[in-house]
Amino acid sequence: MPRVASGSLRTLPSLHDIVVDRTGNGLTMANEDDCRAALDRIAGRLAEVDADRLAEHAVERTISCQITDLGVAYRTRLHAGGLDPFEPAADAGTAQVRITVGAADLIALAADELNPAKAWATGRLKIEASFFDLLRLRKLL
Repeated sequence: MPRVASGSLRTLPSLHDIVVDRTGNGLTMANEDDCRAALDRIAGRLAEVDADRLAEHAVERTISCQITDLGVAYRTRLHAGGLDPFEPAADAGTAQVRITVGAADLIALAADELNPAKAWATGRLKIEASFFDLLRLRKLL
């Protein structure tokens, strides 16, 4: 067994932090740009929702997405016209709907490789919102 010098130990990423690189170059760690692209994909999906359905179920709400392992957060606003662009947020805790997720899980959710209900049930996705907001969001997604 190899010896490790004092002070040279480093924390290894969990399997949830590793993202498969679709170009065939192996495994990589998710970064802030990957997460921003994932949020843009999710916003694009919401933009595809029928305008009448969106107007029926969307109530103006501020939404934050805190990416725990990267220590960054983004904020947007949902309204009858869709989602505003995601912007970096200094204080994600003041949004009316607060989403907390790891970077790799966010990317998997955006790529439809992770079921949101399963991610929520296993604690990989946390959503803090009123009961009625949760019901409205469920109808949109």
